[in-house]
Amino acid sequence: MASPIRPRALITGASAGIGLEFADQLAERGYDLVMVARRAGLLDQHASRLAKQHGIATETIVADLTTKPGLAAIEARLAADPAITLLINNAGFGGYGPFATLDTFTIDGLIEIHIRAVTRLTRAALPAMLERKSGAIINIASLLSLSGTLPPNPLPHRAVYAGAKAYMLAFTQALTGEIAGSGVYLQLCLPGRIETQFQAIQGIDTSHMPPAMSAPDMVAASLAGMDLGESVCVPALEDTALLATLTEAQRAVLRTANGQTATAERYRG
Repeated sequence: MASPIRPRALITGASAGIGLEFADQLAERGYDLVMVARRAGLLDQHASRLAKQHGIATETIVADLTTKPGLAAIEARLAADPAITLLINNAGFGGYGPFATLDTFTIDGLIEIHIRAVTRLTRAALPAMLERKSGAIINIASLLSLSGTLPPNPLPHRAVYAGAKAYMLAFTQALTGEIAGSGVYLQLCLPGRIETQFQAIQGIDTSHMPPAMSAPDMVAASLAGMDLGESVCVPALEDTALLATLTEAQRAVLRTANGQTATAERYRG
């Protein structure tokens, strides 16, 4: 049973890579863990190790969040446990490839895991957090959410993946404004390339890419960002004024164009 005095985190995609690193570092912080992934053997192995090393309670749930039953199971788990104080929406995959030849199974999976699952699990966890005026949700997106104008070389073909991650950015930012002052913290984390199995699983040649950040460093940055109260965490970004510049540019376009009744001069015949 979970301790009533320890914080409890639910982590998706917790069997390897970034998700497993979150489990390790949160266990070091004294969190009880609910670890979600598709691979039962790895989940049980890591959960047992963390419980022994840190004296915490661990629970594993095998679920595929691209399926309706898998998603519903984790929604129910969140809704049934108001003691979960931290949700890490980390599960995902790349599904890279030219859009015109990308199979519909991959397209649907990308949308299910990065958009539907993130939205629905956030919805399941948020009411209890709002009621007690505390809690946190961290959504792991990608710097590729900002990459729409860049060509696919050396970046991968990524129209659906980058589009889904851009949804996570807008969703988290808008929801942050909606619940401002509630005591609940939201973070959108935008890592670059991280040294995990992610690229290898996708069959991506990384030899021409810049060096990758380690998963421990990336997760440590995200948790430090949580401690600092950052709503957007970019682990490798030293100059956070760039984020402010990006935000102001978006707002300037909205302020300038919104409410105008006439089209811009260039569109007039």
